[in-house]
Amino acid sequence: MNNSVEKLISAVHANLEHWNTPQVYKECLGLIDLTSLKPNDTLSSISKMVEKVNSFNSRFPDYNTPASICVFPNFSKCVKETLTAPGVGITVVSGTFPASQSYLEVKLLESEMAVKNGATEVDIVLALNKFLDDDKEGAANEIRAIKEVIGDTHLKVILETGILTTEERIRDASFLAMEAGADFIKTSTGKLEPSATPFAACVMCQCIKEYYEKTGRKVGFKPAGGISTAKDALVYYAITETILGKEWLNPSLLRFGASRVTNSILSELEKSTISYY
Repeated sequence: MNNSVEKLISAVHANLEHWNTPQVYKECLGLIDLTSLKPNDTLSSISKMVEKVNSFNSRFPDYNTPASICVFPNFSKCVKETLTAPGVGITVVSGTFPASQSYLEVKLLESEMAVKNGATEVDIVLALNKFLDDDKEGAANEIRAIKEVIGDTHLKVILETGILTTEERIRDASFLAMEAGADFIKTSTGKLEPSATPFAACVMCQCIKEYYEKTGRKVGFKPAGGISTAKDALVYYAITETILGKEWLNPSLLRFGASRVTNSILSELEKSTISYY
């Protein structure tokens, strides 16, 4: 591991109490892409999840609702028709998630249809079949093509850092995605191990910082996969603030891809076990 990254991670863990406050936990609640990506998802189960988001503020009036609801593309219309909570986005995983192994035409159609049916954000996986075969331009062209068909809809590109393994590969993938038009770069699908790691988060945030200093364009960061406890969220929040600064600590530039962490944060805030979602 790069010594500077190792030192940064050690410093974050050593000073984690600095971020261990109710205010930070409340902010984290508003950074979550509340996610359901299960084989047994149904219209009924997704509608039920959305209704819980709709009712969240009546149960917890002092806390933020999630930044978005993240589902498979075929549920985008269901979420749009059910969602009434203000300010909550509709995120879909697209581009033949999670493997990104299909024809580009299929990925484009899936993404385009999801947006037409209500998606406000699209998460795709970097075409690792091209990237790992050193066809970097081919991988970048897929991102550009998907970004073109979804227009102004926010595009998050998942690097699947657990497969990339080295700092050099994570850096290459981060810059490739940002230069191809990604609005966010995201660690993982959550379908492979390891998923999000502090190491990958540090490398990606450093790349975002370098890219911003070079271009003036702010790209968001989304750690996802394996983030299940309030402490997990704090670690990634702390890494983001340490490297990128407070201006990245808002839903337009920081998200947590998670399904379980919301209950953990609520339990921490309420000092009792909460199983709302």
